[in-house]
Amino acid sequence: MNASTIFIAMLPEHVLLAGIVALLALEIAGGRSRLALGISLAAVLAACAVALSLAQQGYAAVPFPGQLSVAPAVSVAQAIVLALAIPSLLISRDDFPGRTFHVLVLSSLYGACLMVSADSFLTLFLGIELLSLPVYALVVLAYRRPESAEAALKYLVLGGTASATLLMGAALLFGASGSLGLESFRLALDSRDGFAVAGVLLVLVAFFLKAAVAPFHTWAPDAYDAASVPVTAFMATLVKAAVLLAAARLFGTAPLGPAATGIIAALPLLSIAWGNLAAMRQPGLRRMIAYSSVAHAGYLFYAFLGEGALRFQAIAFYVLAYGVMNLLAFAVLPPDGDDRARDRLDNLKGLVHRQPYAAVALAIAMLSLAGLPPFPGFIAKFLIFKNAIAAGYTLYGVLGLVGSYLGIYFYLRVVQYLFMSEAPAGTRSCAPGGLAAGAGLLCLAAAVVMSVAPGWVIDLLP
Repeated sequence: MNASTIFIAMLPEHVLLAGIVALLALEIAGGRSRLALGISLAAVLAACAVALSLAQQGYAAVPFPGQLSVAPAVSVAQAIVLALAIPSLLISRDDFPGRTFHVLVLSSLYGACLMVSADSFLTLFLGIELLSLPVYALVVLAYRRPESAEAALKYLVLGGTASATLLMGAALLFGASGSLGLESFRLALDSRDGFAVAGVLLVLVAFFLKAAVAPFHTWAPDAYDAASVPVTAFMATLVKAAVLLAAARLFGTAPLGPAATGIIAALPLLSIAWGNLAAMRQPGLRRMIAYSSVAHAGYLFYAFLGEGALRFQAIAFYVLAYGVMNLLAFAVLPPDGDDRARDRLDNLKGLVHRQPYAAVALAIAMLSLAGLPPFPGFIAKFLIFKNAIAAGYTLYGVLGLVGSYLGIYFYLRVVQYLFMSEAPAGTRSCAPGGLAAGAGLLCLAAAVVMSVAPGWVIDLLP
């Protein structure tokens, strides 16, 4: 085991760890809290730059054989997760001026980076727990609503259930194959052994719980609704991106067996339909986004019906487009001292007359999430369904496409509120803060690039 190989291969994680240590040192020294944002941003930017550099160089190494390895696809996945964290940090300044938020975010990102480079269930489990545990605390950190504690508890209980389910599935796969490596899952996808099939199903259920796929989604609406805006943005984008990119690592390019095909086709389709239908009745933006994320989790798992070599590209592009659009929506959401009032969709009525930039940016985010051209959400969904149909799953692809049309209604309802409705009497809205507006501009720039040159972006994905 070469020390230099370990250092270089895990350099993004090391940079994040250095940021965590710096924030803890700042806490001990009693330094200014405002420095925390600069330290965390510097750590995330540096880690993202390192990951992109390793991917560009085609760097591949196995610092811990059988446990963790690095390849260009891994570095790209890490760079995507880290890049999505930058707008999340920028919009957090007003809600979390202290250091605690930033330590928890960097710790969660460390877990995400471990997840996407795992070669065994041991490393995967460690990464999932490092990703999840800080998020449980983040839900109650701002504590602006009495239900925040209840939502965090529900998230903790169901998150623990997901971890236990993953461990049980890994144990059954170990019993069937004698290995805790992720290859045991891939080999079991086409197995007829009872232990192997049960192990595959339990591991899939664990990922469905983490990604909020129906009917394992019940934690998401409460957690998204009760958390503050920056934390909801983090959960809706970073957590989902890390889980799906780790799932792409888990499946690799292995073909699906009958049992895996059935559950991956049926439950994501249910998730698409239920998420879109439930979102129609939500009066608040965060709860609507929660049910929207349930539907988008279904689209993302449809990617595994496609050919193995195309899965990573489709998932990576989708989580990037989905994450950028969600972050854009949260970045331009007008601030309000009353957290409940800020979340109500009714307060967005006539926003174009009060905050034109915020209204236009929010409309772009909604239209992209709805999957309408020429926005990146359309291209992302096109890749998913094209690959599924090309792999021979025409019926599933058509059903998923039909289910996606259900989501257009509630996204267009938000656009109607923004441009075609009169603001309620006495409604006021402040412009997003400077850093939040900057985060919105970053997301808009990324959206333009993905819309104008999607082929170039896809070519960057191994």
